[in-house]
Amino acid sequence: MTQLRTVNEIGVTKPYWSPYLAGFGLGLVLLAAILVLGTGLGASGGFARVGLLAVNTVAPGHVAGLPHATAMLQEETHFLKDGLVFGLIGVAIGGFFSAFIARRVSKAGTVERGPNTSRRRRLAMALIGGGMMGLAARIARGCTSGQALTGGAMLSLGSWAFMFAVFAGGFGFAWFVRKQWQ
Repeated sequence: MTQLRTVNEIGVTKPYWSPYLAGFGLGLVLLAAILVLGTGLGASGGFARVGLLAVNTVAPGHVAGLPHATAMLQEETHFLKDGLVFGLIGVAIGGFFSAFIARRVSKAGTVERGPNTSRRRRLAMALIGGGMMGLAARIARGCTSGQALTGGAMLSLGSWAFMFAVFAGGFGFAWFVRKQWQ
């Protein structure tokens, strides 16, 4: 089996982690989250709680008209004391730690991209795609990580159907952006 590698903007080849080892580790993290926190993994709920804090700080009158937001604000414990918020913090710390261990952290501020894509275009596409995913996750009342990892681990038929649709859609759409990575 060949090791997955990538070349960054300054021509340095850096290895990726084994997807099997990373997947096994993610499974252990999911198991620990269920056993310790009583919840699975997901990101959109954590982002929603952090966003609620920001909106409530800037425009508390706007939040007062939203029953779901008002209910979160009136919880016995502070609404940021939630496993999903701590999960977001853990993802940021773990992502940095992983990149540091693999020596993928660079002072040059490199952006991984295909040879036919400018740095500005890559960042713009990432921002647009991330915004669309975040909006879709809020509309669907959940994100792909919650569906795939937590729902899939619990053998939820809807989660499995959703993930098959996500992979089929990604495979179908890849044809349109293939030239950016060649």
